[in-house]
Formats: sequence, structure tokens, C-alpha cells
Amino acid sequence: MRLTVFGPGFPLRGGIATTTTALVQALEGRGHQVQFLAPSRQYPRWLYPGGDERDPEACPQIAGSQALFAPFEPWTWPRVRRQALEYNADAWIIPYWTWAWAPFWRFLLLGSRPPAIAVVHNLHDHGAGAFRRWAALGVLNRCQGFLTHARFLKTALVESFSGAPVAAYPLPPVTSSRPIPEKPAVRRRMDIGPEERLALFLGLIRPYKGVDVLLEAFARLSESSPWRLVVAGEPWGGLGRTLSAQVETLHLSDRVELKFGWIPETEVDGLLSAADILVLPYRSGTQSAVAPMALSRGLPVLSTDVGGLGEVIEDGVAGLLVEPDSPQALADALVDLEGEGLARLAAGALASSDRWTWAGYAEALEGVVGRLETRNWKLETGATRRAATKRHEKAQKGKKTDSD
Repeated sequence: MRLTVFGPGFPLRGGIATTTTALVQALEGRGHQVQFLAPSRQYPRWLYPGGDERDPEACPQIAGSQALFAPFEPWTWPRVRRQALEYNADAWIIPYWTWAWAPFWRFLLLGSRPPAIAVVHNLHDHGAGAFRRWAALGVLNRCQGFLTHARFLKTALVESFSGAPVAAYPLPPVTSSRPIPEKPAVRRRMDIGPEERLALFLGLIRPYKGVDVLLEAFARLSESSPWRLVVAGEPWGGLGRTLSAQVETLHLSDRVELKFGWIPETEVDGLLSAADILVLPYRSGTQSAVAPMALSRGLPVLSTDVGGLGEVIEDGVAGLLVEPDSPQALADALVDLEGEGLARLAAGALASSDRWTWAGYAEALEGVVGRLETRNWKLETGATRRAATKRHEKAQKGKKTDSD
């Protein structure tokens, strides 16, 4: 097939850039011709309260990829749409994760064009209000099929977009060719003793991710507990100041290290090697790109049971699942893991990571496109699809009447 994929890639950083790039590589690896059209930037400064968007080590550069547009610069949009139409793909693939790109997506999906498949990371932004939900529906209503990463999201999409093909496939781990640092050497550099245990939170720090709950859990551990914690990632807005104050208030400075800021990929490798467990204390969420990355390295995951995380983390096999928003549940789980259970979970984590692959992910996407071709949806816009569906339903009613 000929496919056009839109979305962030090299040299931009973040989970959407790395997973979109991995999808392009997987599709090319399965013999498809792929046009990859990427933005020069993802967000305006006022909207993204983090730091620099660029990290050349975050994901590889795809040969032939073109940075043609910025989603908040409308004068760049006609050019990228023209390039995509000239390529004459069998389908367009767009990642959907935030309302901020909605105006660009709505423009792109106007008029006659190939069918569009949305890779839905989030159906709605975390904590989204009515306007942001409306913006999301305005984009997704123009799509003809969907690939998402959790069964509950698949159910929501099937209910919201009746008749559109939907597939669910958990995010596979994004790997690299970089050598993995040796655990003892990294722990020595971090001054972590052989009897100590290291818990790691890694990723963009937003309120819904529950880092404050994790800090409360550490405050409930005994003074003799072997657990230390590293929180590594970029805080959203003023959340870094709030968490720093919480560490001081709870007197956790001797066992908690806050590494605020973008964590380069080479440093991510070291943190994952040094850690004994990855902790995802999310209050809510859909999935996590960090979880499969940890599992692929034999690092078990302690997570709250929200969204699709339980589909990736086998409770008691590759990690532990606890109720959300409960410091005591997290603290109890950490106490349970002070013994020999970590080694068993580490073996289970490594074994379970083989279940989800990028080849399988690309195959799931192919299945969605194939179902579009079966239904003969060659055009088009959401309005055309709905009109065609109504005509089909009317014809079916006519056949039923004739047979009565």
C-alpha cells in the first residue's frame, strides 16, 4: 500500500514523535511505501509549558521525511495538504492525542481525499472541558477508521463512531541500538548501595500522573525501608515547585531525588538500568509508552489499575496493579516488594514484553485499512461516510420490505 503518515518525528521529542516514527519504520519494514510529513514544531511556547521541543537522540530520522508545517501556523497548511494529495496514498494516517492540533487536522481532512485512519492515543485530553471534547469530535468525525491502544478506548470509539472499523493494539516498546548501561556501574555513579531498592517515575509530570500520591506513599514507609525514589521528567507548569515543596514538607529529601527537566535518551537508558521498579501512580490515563519500554528491559512495573495499563502489565507476573489515588496501596506494594518478589517479577516482565511488537501493531493498522477497502470507502469525508451509511441502511430496509 501507499500510505501518508502525518505527525511529529526527528528532531522533535516526546512519546508521540517516537511512536509515530516507530510506526513508519514498521510499515516500511512490511513493504509499504510511506510518505512521512512532519511538523517543524509541535506547539507554540504559550501552550506547551515545558522546555525545548528538540532532542536529536529521541528518535531516528526517516529517509525522505519532510518538515513542511507547524500545526499553529495556518499559512503552512495548504502546502502539506497539497503534497499529501499529490502522493495519492491509499490512506492517510494521523495520530490524535490533543485538541491543540484540531484546527490543523480539520483543515487537512476537508474535501475529497483518501480515507483517514486516526491513531487515537487519547480520545480526549486529560481533564478536558466541553470545548476540547468538541474539538476532538470535530476531528474524529472526519476519520474513517481508528487504531487505539486499549480495549476500553476501542469500546468508546465503536460506540461513538458506529460502522467505522476500529482495532486495539497496545503500544509496543520503542527500542534503540544504543548499548544498555550496566546496572552496577550506573548505581555506583548514583550512589545507590547494594542493599537499597530504587523506584523510578519517568516521563512528563502532569497532575493526572499522581506523583504527589507517590510522594505521600514514600512518607508512609518506615525509616528502615530500603526504598529510594527518583522522579525524572519535565513538570507541567508550576507543578515542579509544588512537588519540591511537598518533598520538604514530608521530610523526604534523604530518600527522594527530583530530576526536573527533559531527560535525554542516553540518561533515560541509565535510569532504567539503575531502577528496580518503574512506578506509574496515575490517577487516570489511557496507556503509557514508558511501561513497555521498562518491561522490554526486564524492569517490572508498579502501576495503578487505570485505563489500559492492566492490559500491558500482568498483575503478579510482570508487575503489580493497585487502586488509583491511594498512597497506602502504593506503600503496601513497595513493602511487599522488599523481599525476593522483585526477581520473579523481573523475569516475568522480560517474558511478557514479547507479546506486543511493531510488526503486529502495523498489521493491526493494515487490518483497519483493509476493512475500509472491503466497505468501498474510497472517499472521503465524515459527512460522505455518514451519507453513504444512510443510503446503505435505506437500501437494506427496502430489501426487507420486498421480502415481506
